[in-house]
Amino acid sequence: MECRSVTDERSAGFVALGMALATGKPVAVCVTSGTALLNLAPAVAEAYYRQVSLVVVSADRPQMWIDQLDGQTLRQPGALGCLVACSITLPESTDGENRRYCERLVNEAMLASRCPVGRPVHINVPLSEPLFDFTISDTPRVRAVAHIGNSGISFEQARLIGDRLQRAARPMIVVGQCGFSCDISDCLRKLSECFVVLQEPLSPGRGAVGFDEVIGRVGMSVDYMPDFILYAGGTVVSKRLKRFLRSATGAETWAVSPDGEIHDTFMNQTAVIQADFVSVMTRLTELFAEKQTGSEGILSSSCPLSATASEFRCRWEAALYAASRHAESFEPRYSQMMAVRMFEDMVGELDYDFHVHYANSSAVRLANIYADHYIYVNRGVNGIEGSLSTAAGFSMECADMTFCVIGDLSFFYDSNALWIQNLRGNLRVLLLNNCCGGIFHQLPGLDRSPVRDSCIAAEHHASAHGICDAYDIGYFSAHNVDELARNMNTFLYSGTHRPLLFEVFTDAEEDAGAIKDYLETFNL
Repeated sequence: MECRSVTDERSAGFVALGMALATGKPVAVCVTSGTALLNLAPAVAEAYYRQVSLVVVSADRPQMWIDQLDGQTLRQPGALGCLVACSITLPESTDGENRRYCERLVNEAMLASRCPVGRPVHINVPLSEPLFDFTISDTPRVRAVAHIGNSGISFEQARLIGDRLQRAARPMIVVGQCGFSCDISDCLRKLSECFVVLQEPLSPGRGAVGFDEVIGRVGMSVDYMPDFILYAGGTVVSKRLKRFLRSATGAETWAVSPDGEIHDTFMNQTAVIQADFVSVMTRLTELFAEKQTGSEGILSSSCPLSATASEFRCRWEAALYAASRHAESFEPRYSQMMAVRMFEDMVGELDYDFHVHYANSSAVRLANIYADHYIYVNRGVNGIEGSLSTAAGFSMECADMTFCVIGDLSFFYDSNALWIQNLRGNLRVLLLNNCCGGIFHQLPGLDRSPVRDSCIAAEHHASAHGICDAYDIGYFSAHNVDELARNMNTFLYSGTHRPLLFEVFTDAEEDAGAIKDYLETFNL
């Protein structure tokens, strides 16, 4: 960095503007706290409308002193308003996760200063005294996030991504939630022939692949840890996967982001690919398919993967295969787990078109074990409300059968969805009722709380029977294995003009025990 001193801040802003015009590169203008920042406003406005990358860095006083009649204190965050493309305030502490948070914030600002066009940005830096201890000899190395694409992806950019996948010793593709697409499904299946592809049924392709169970066994083993991650799609359900990949501190993550924003889920992102998920996966599939058929000039070397990468993939595929076999062979006790397994086994044999919606919490986690098809679930913010209404709305616009698998708290939150007058017989609700938020019986430590059931798990004794009677919804229930099997068949095959609800009553401790048995009996 080259530093130039300009005493007057208003002049300094325009000096920086001139330097940016001459170099074609972002230029930072640094000021102290207080009105010094406001003096940059004219230059910032000019840079905004000239589309020039001007980076305003303002010192600030600690938050505790703002509005306390202390010197040079005013509300600096957002002070430049709509004249900047991005305004951030850094945390003072740079230990641990805060350091990575600082890196992400600064990368967001720097990307916003150049993409899609040049714009001014504001980085506000609160500083506590003492301010004049010059004890750092070198500035620390930090992670810079590159930007690839601009609302699309070219052949050259796809080749860059493919080349980086190919050069990695332990490459991995992680797929989060995305809309259903046959093209995506085909692409992910083909790419899984070359790379480790981890995905949940929230994305089309391979269905439940059992990576959560594998990670539960291998822990943080470096043998399964990637050195390069291509992340596409939205959220993933598995907390275990997120913890696992966040521990891959030496890995790079290139994330597909249609809006061009940084979504640093695994805390090791190094590139943003601004393009839609379908185009990236389609391009990559074409590249590797052509290379395998012998076309010239597709990727940098003669083989799609190194021996190390192939060994890494084989190790993961063997583990994922073992997990799928365990899911097939494990016989759960009477529980929500048994109900979802029976439902998914029988859904696979249906001779009519259908779609399956799952609610959040325990329901979607059971889907991740057994669903061999695409599922819909509200994972944007992962709330338990609205799942039934979403499925109801879907059924109103789709002639196919629409199933909703939902837990009791999610259901009672959203039971007014059944009040809708024009629901049809293509809506079927599988209600898993263990009279509480059963997932809280699975979280370690909560069993020691005397108010776990009453205040945390929201224990209740409600049934959906009366609601169904009020709204003219067909109703039946199960309390044991025989009733579950008999009524599941009715639930799936009976013809009716009105919606059906099948309420399966279970015990929360038995539900937790079934999951525990399933995980503890899995071995690689």
